[in-house]
Amino acid sequence: MKFFIDTANLDQIREAEAMGILDGVTTNPSLMAKEGITGKNSILKHYVDICNIVEGDVSAEVISTDFEGMIREGEELADLHEQIVVKLPMIKDGVKACKYFSERGIKTNVTLVFSAGQALLAAKAGATYVSPFIGRLDDISTDGLNLIAEIRQIYDNYDFDTQILAASVRHTMHVIDCAKLGADVMTGPLSAIEGLLKHPLTDIGLAKFLEDYKKGN
Repeated sequence: MKFFIDTANLDQIREAEAMGILDGVTTNPSLMAKEGITGKNSILKHYVDICNIVEGDVSAEVISTDFEGMIREGEELADLHEQIVVKLPMIKDGVKACKYFSERGIKTNVTLVFSAGQALLAAKAGATYVSPFIGRLDDISTDGLNLIAEIRQIYDNYDFDTQILAASVRHTMHVIDCAKLGADVMTGPLSAIEGLLKHPLTDIGLAKFLEDYKKGN
């Protein structure tokens, strides 16, 4: 499973990259604003800065909700860097734009997916990634992980190449559960990834090793 980090914070991206396990980055206007990145030129520059840190795909989101606007923005984003993936909303014009870009060899990430039907449409349109938001489904007492399982079954049934990018990952168990279900990618905060490192027996064992080493020296 690929590990993406969902942030616009360059320090966190560098930290994840330094671990040697980072495969890409996803971000959005809200995450940009959280880092104080506002204004078109600043946002575009920030995408390039992210691409210069990581080697993998970097999802950059369009703001337009109409087909023409998405095409205009998406082409501008794709021209920024070869690692850019154009992030499109799961609406009718978003699906149309996905087809447009896929036919031209431009990678896409269809986002705000909350049903298997939406994921099926994205795959039919040639999406590189589809982003089901499991955490947001959990927030409304719906099983987000079940959606991952449904999409996996459908994609396997028909050999779709679209990768399942589990988004809105909130914690470490989300990561483990998505891996069990066969999600191709997870994207979440650095804390969810670093949580995989933690186990009390590891801490106890390391402390014991160090204690025994000191006794012999």
